[in-house]
Amino acid sequence: MRDQLDAKDQLILEILQNDSTISVKDIGEKIGLSFTPTYERIKNLERNGVIKKYVALLDRFKIGVEIVVYCNVTLKEQSKEALDEFEKIITPIPQVLDVISLSGNYDYMLKIVANDIRSYNDFVVNVISNIPNIGQYHSSIVMNECKKETAYPFGIKE
Repeated sequence: MRDQLDAKDQLILEILQNDSTISVKDIGEKIGLSFTPTYERIKNLERNGVIKKYVALLDRFKIGVEIVVYCNVTLKEQSKEALDEFEKIITPIPQVLDVISLSGNYDYMLKIVANDIRSYNDFVVNVISNIPNIGQYHSSIVMNECKKETAYPFGIKE
């Protein structure tokens, strides 16, 4: 799909990644197209799954989320069934924002949020430690987010 994205599509995506509330008319003006072709390009990017959804990025502190933790998990068994079962259990949990399958020393990295350290401890004791097949888990608490970006860059050289 990447090869099918021309310069105008990439510009549209860059604009929308920075502000998904911008009007189609304003996007068209920025990329040098009228409303209709701009609208059609956006709809095509949505249909093809390049644009998955539109979201609002929140200030976590203003909604009371004080703790972000990256929790590395090693399972006792790594069969396809065991991996699928872990993913089925962990993905619906609201406090778990990301579930990432890894190569290397750990099987998964989880991004978990909590209101405070006590809440995180309760989550570990009552949720994580009760999931079957977890061999080990190691928590790394985020001290400071030096860079936090959601936009994917274009022009990465291969």
